[in-house]
Amino acid sequence: MPADTALERAEELAERLLPERTPKRRMLVIVNPYATTVSDRLRNLVVYALQSRYSVEAIDTEKRDHATQITREAAREGYDVVVAFGGDGTVNEAANGLVGSETPLTALPGGSTNVWARTLGIPNDVVDATEHLLALADDWAPRKIDLGLVDERYFVFACGVGIDATVVERVDAHPRLKSSAGPYYYSWCGVSAFYRKYLHNAVRVRCESGGEAVEGITAIVQNSDPFTYFASRPIRVCEGIAIDDGTLSLGVLKRATQRDMPTLITRLFSAGKPAARHRQVEHFDDVRSARVESISEDGDGKPRPFPVQVDGDYIGESTRLELAAEPGALTIVA
Repeated sequence: MPADTALERAEELAERLLPERTPKRRMLVIVNPYATTVSDRLRNLVVYALQSRYSVEAIDTEKRDHATQITREAAREGYDVVVAFGGDGTVNEAANGLVGSETPLTALPGGSTNVWARTLGIPNDVVDATEHLLALADDWAPRKIDLGLVDERYFVFACGVGIDATVVERVDAHPRLKSSAGPYYYSWCGVSAFYRKYLHNAVRVRCESGGEAVEGITAIVQNSDPFTYFASRPIRVCEGIAIDDGTLSLGVLKRATQRDMPTLITRLFSAGKPAARHRQVEHFDDVRSARVESISEDGDGKPRPFPVQVDGDYIGESTRLELAAEPGALTIVA
C-alpha cells in the first residue's frame, strides 16, 4: 500500500476512534523508526488511535538489540501488552526480552515482509492491524507459543544457514533497495548468491538431529509455517510444523545445481508439494534439538564459517550451532 494512502486511512481511523472509554490495559509500543513503512506521522496516528482502548506509551528503538532491553524493563514494570511496530527483526528483539514472562507480545506490521504477524493472523496493512488490536480489547485471550533457540538467541519463526542467510546479508546491506524493490530484490540476491557462492565450492555443513545426520549446503530450521512470503504468496520449506506443537522442523538442501533449482523453486510456492519433499532436500520433523557444523576447511585446515540469519536478520558467521525447541516460551495476544 502507498505510504500516502496508509496515512490517510490512519487519519480517518484516528478521527473515528476518539477516546470514549477509560483505557483498561497498559500498552507499550516499541517503534523501529527505520522500518520499511514506518514514519513519524504514521506512528503518531497509530498511537492516537490505540489510545481509544489502551493506555499507550511509545518508545523508538535507537540501536541494535534496543528492543530487547526495553521489553525486559516492560515485563518488570508490569505492562499488560507490548506491541512491536516494525519488521520481523523488531519482533525478534522484543521476543528475546519477554521470554519466560507473562507479558504478552503482539505486532503492528512495519517491515517489508512481516512473517510473524501474518502467521498469527494479524493483517499486513497497518491500519487494518490497528483495528485488529483495538478489537482484541474486547476479546483478550493471551496464549503461549513456542520459540526456537540457536545458541543463546531465540527466534520466533525461522533460523537459516547457507543460501538464505547470504541473501539476507546482502539485502540488509542495501536497505533502500530492500524498501523499494521488496521481494524482487530478494530474488535477485538469491540468484546472484547461488551463482557466486553456492554453485561451486560452497561451505558444506553437517546437520544432526535425533541420532541421524545429513550433509548439505543450506539448512533451514522452522518454528512455524510458512518460512516467509513473496509479496502475498507464502513460501514453504518444511512441513508438519506448528507454532505451538513443542517442536521444530529442519530442512537441509544437500546440493545446489542448475538442474535442481527450477524444480526446487517451484516447490517453494506449492502448498501440496513443499520443498521438504524435493529429492535434494532432507527433512526432519518433530525436532527437539539439532546441531549444525561446518565440514569444509580453509587452506590452513580450519573450519570455514557459514552465514547465519534469524527471523530475516543477518547475525554473522559461525562454524557450529546448537539449536533447540523451547515450548511455550513466549506469551502472545493476537
